[in-house]
Amino acid sequence: MNIAIQSVHFDASTQLKDFIEKKLSKLDKFSDLIVDAEVILKVVKPEVANNKEASVKLNIKSGELFANKTADSFEEAVMQNIEALEKQILKVKEKTQAK
Repeated sequence: MNIAIQSVHFDASTQLKDFIEKKLSKLDKFSDLIVDAEVILKVVKPEVANNKEASVKLNIKSGELFANKTADSFEEAVMQNIEALEKQILKVKEKTQAK
C-alpha cells in the first residue's frame, strides 16, 4: 500500500512517519481492496489539550473511506482513525460479500 503523509505547518518526525506507516499497513490484512492512503496531520490551536488532528483517507477499489480524529498526540489520533477505518472496511466487505 502506498502511503502519503502530509504535515500542515510543521515537519513530522521520521519516527512519527514510521509509526503511521507501520500501523496503516496493518489494515491490509482486513482487505485487499485498499489501493493507497493519504494522511494529513495538523496542529489545531496550539497550547490546548486535544490539539493534534489526524485525517486518513483510504482509497479503495470501490471508492474511498475517511476518518478524522483529534487527540492529545498524533499517535493516539492515528490509532483512533485506524479503529474507525477497520469498522468501515469490514462494512464494505460485508456489502460486497452480500451481493
